[in-house]
Amino acid sequence: MDQPHRIESATGGSPINPDRKELSVKPDGCGETKVLKVGPHIFGKFLETADIKSSLKTWVVDSDNSETMQHVGTAAKAIRDGNYPVAFPTETVYGLGANARDSTAVQGIYKAKGRPSDNPLIVHISDLDMYTEMMKGLTMSQEMSLYVVRYNELINKFWPGALTLLFPKPPNYLAPEVTAGLDTVGLRMPDSALARTLIKLSGVPIAAPSANSSTKPSPTTANHVLHDLNGKIQYILDGGPCNIGVESTVVDGLRDPPLILRPGGVSIDAIRECPGWGSVQKGYKDESEIGGSAPRAPGMKYKHYSPNATVILCEDGVSPTPQSIPGLKFLDFDRRQVSEETEIVPEAPSTNLNVGILRTKHWNKWLDWEKNQSGEAMTIIEHCQKEVSITAGFAELDYSTAKLFNRDGANSFCIKLVDVHLGSDTETIASGLFAALREMDKRGVDVIFVEGIEEGGGGIAAAVMNRARKAASERWGKGDDGITKHIY
Repeated sequence: MDQPHRIESATGGSPINPDRKELSVKPDGCGETKVLKVGPHIFGKFLETADIKSSLKTWVVDSDNSETMQHVGTAAKAIRDGNYPVAFPTETVYGLGANARDSTAVQGIYKAKGRPSDNPLIVHISDLDMYTEMMKGLTMSQEMSLYVVRYNELINKFWPGALTLLFPKPPNYLAPEVTAGLDTVGLRMPDSALARTLIKLSGVPIAAPSANSSTKPSPTTANHVLHDLNGKIQYILDGGPCNIGVESTVVDGLRDPPLILRPGGVSIDAIRECPGWGSVQKGYKDESEIGGSAPRAPGMKYKHYSPNATVILCEDGVSPTPQSIPGLKFLDFDRRQVSEETEIVPEAPSTNLNVGILRTKHWNKWLDWEKNQSGEAMTIIEHCQKEVSITAGFAELDYSTAKLFNRDGANSFCIKLVDVHLGSDTETIASGLFAALREMDKRGVDVIFVEGIEEGGGGIAAAVMNRARKAASERWGKGDDGITKHIY
């Protein structure tokens, strides 16, 4: 592999059309966004070389006249011409991509998403040839050069993949909106062959955050993108669901000790196993950082990943009760309306609250709320026997609905439940989290209880909990006096 730290002396090019005034994003109400289907395909390969270190140097596209390649070519042309942002799948989540050298195109990303202008974008490259071209003309101090050299160990092991690395910003090459005033830029080579082919055919590095409305759960299917951005972008490449389901890990190695700025698809433990990276530390907070300086990486400062519903993350083995639901309204229901002889339950009143339950490794279905643990006459009625699936990366998630009716005089209540089991292994949980949060919104849920998982050694579980904490309005854990509630 070419060593990324070897900087050539040629002058880098200037950003394309930096002063063009009109924004390259479709105005609201202009019509529907076009979805371009992309089927299974051998998109290309890295140019074979006798030197294993050069295996990522050149991505060669396997062009043909298939509908899939025509659709990829259409999207690449839209990016190359700088007209509109294009949504496309990667192995992590769907990205919203534009020519990283065109100010107007990049502004279109911010406008379509409603993204704050001080939140930097990650730049995606197809191969190391693109990196070399980008970094022409960059001069660095000896200390900075040594930091960049250190990245070679991570590139050799994790690229292409779910790892973003911070590099010094090349002079006069990227649109200034990409880096949001910072002197660094995050670069990633995606593992998705479709994504690398799109970048290669466009002929430019692609700036791409997640393809969702700002603050909402990241999209892992084309339908998620369409829900948020229909009419605001021109094309969505539909390559099916994303496998990983959470964004890339972001690493700042331009300092000692190096920092993880965002947990993601590559674990901190895996990074520490690489030579020269044993001292890498956590450099992020799980809560959104409101105010202060500009974030050095996406996902650090602003509220993210949040559905419309109130999200309550339960940690430390906490299991909520129905009576603990925020906004629960009690009904005055006379116990005598239930016949002692026939035990016939009259028709339940209308529900006044819709509650979602996202289970992971330990909670039982319905949180066992129907088992009358306190002797109350609590009953699951109108149980939806047919379970319907929603698409996630590794598996299809089953959800089921029911009405929970508690007959307890003045403390009676009736709520609707939507229950989803995300899975028992961490990878499946990660791939389905964002899809499940979106499904809850689709079903009009008011409150969502999310079962937290153990973070262990900082693997993808850390990314899952980071996203869940940023989505949460409240976090419930165990304290000395019982359940401790943290409200944000």
